[in-house]
Amino acid sequence: MRVIPGQAQSFELRSLIGGIYLPALFFGIGQWMIIPAIPQFADELGASVFLSGIIFAARGAGSMIGDVPSGLLMSRLGGRVTMTSGVVLTAVTAAAMGFSSGPATLGLFTLLNGVAFALWHVSRLAYMTETVPVEYRGRALSLVGGVTRVGFFAGPIVGGAIAQFGGLETVFFAQAVVVGVAALLVATRLPEPRGGDAGTPERPHVSLRSVALAERRSLIVAGSVAITLVLIRHGRQFLIPVWGREALDLDPFEIGLVFGLASAIDMVMFYPVGVVMDRWGRKWVIVPSLLVLSASLLLMPLTAGFVSFLLVGLLSGFGNGLGSGAVMTLGADLAPPDAAGEFLGLWRLVGDVGAVAAPPAIGGLEDLFTLDAAAAVTGIIGLAGGVIMLLLVRETLTRSREPARASPR
Repeated sequence: MRVIPGQAQSFELRSLIGGIYLPALFFGIGQWMIIPAIPQFADELGASVFLSGIIFAARGAGSMIGDVPSGLLMSRLGGRVTMTSGVVLTAVTAAAMGFSSGPATLGLFTLLNGVAFALWHVSRLAYMTETVPVEYRGRALSLVGGVTRVGFFAGPIVGGAIAQFGGLETVFFAQAVVVGVAALLVATRLPEPRGGDAGTPERPHVSLRSVALAERRSLIVAGSVAITLVLIRHGRQFLIPVWGREALDLDPFEIGLVFGLASAIDMVMFYPVGVVMDRWGRKWVIVPSLLVLSASLLLMPLTAGFVSFLLVGLLSGFGNGLGSGAVMTLGADLAPPDAAGEFLGLWRLVGDVGAVAAPPAIGGLEDLFTLDAAAAVTGIIGLAGGVIMLLLVRETLTRSREPARASPR
């Protein structure tokens, strides 16, 4: 990890409000406005249930396709250009989705929307890796996770209201407008990094293959923890509504209430979690997050009604909140200074494997065995990830040569 004497003394988190946190908030709201609308709009355009699922999955596939190229572009063009390009491309593809005349067109632009999301996400993480001192990194990235969770909470509500009054296609146009505001903020308010932007001519470019080989232990061992944490998070999002509907016969309002209250607990934890990461280390949040999430899934088969289901849902929200920004922070810590963009593109790809694999893996376990078994196996995978993080991944929190005295405001 690069050590920059005196950098921590002059750094303030509030310097990132205009160029990182506000754009992340607008982007998160816009993203979660359209995600529930995609399968509904596909159905409206005449797609079958199976084809609607393919179209919905295209966004995740696009993100995986874009992960590694996004890291390469970040290293060559720099943070401001790459992030602005990602947000602008998101707005353009969202508008194109709204103009789609059939399922094939919608699927194509949904795929490109996922590529744009990867461009924004990877370049933002690489930029923050370059600019945020290591002893502020936990708080800085947990705040990103926090504002993204606000978008997760508010986006579907806003998108649903817009669709109710203007039709499903207007949700995509609204995302284009909201994300356009984010693009303007990135282009005008993003601070210039100290020591030059990533991708400037004085920084030599390295091959992706050499980065993968040099950092193979981090990508395999720490990457398995990232896969596990992302998989169990997405597994939780999939299992809560399915378990509530199929096992407990709860109505949509009750399931939504559990999900909403769990998300509320999740949202309020991001800053305390960041403080813990920066004071005591990354393991202090990643291991408990995996253990608590695993416990919630292992307890799910024991629920017998709404109250017990609500308690387990709240426990899962607490566990998810414990990991706010953790995968991003761990990746940023492990990124080599001379190849941060390339490494973080690979790191993001590793994490996306867990996101894409979770729903079909859990669905497959349910088909082969039972829903109880699917929840239990997912919980056991989370426990295994916690053990790997505790025993095999080094603590990545280090200190600059001079003590940090800057205000965290």
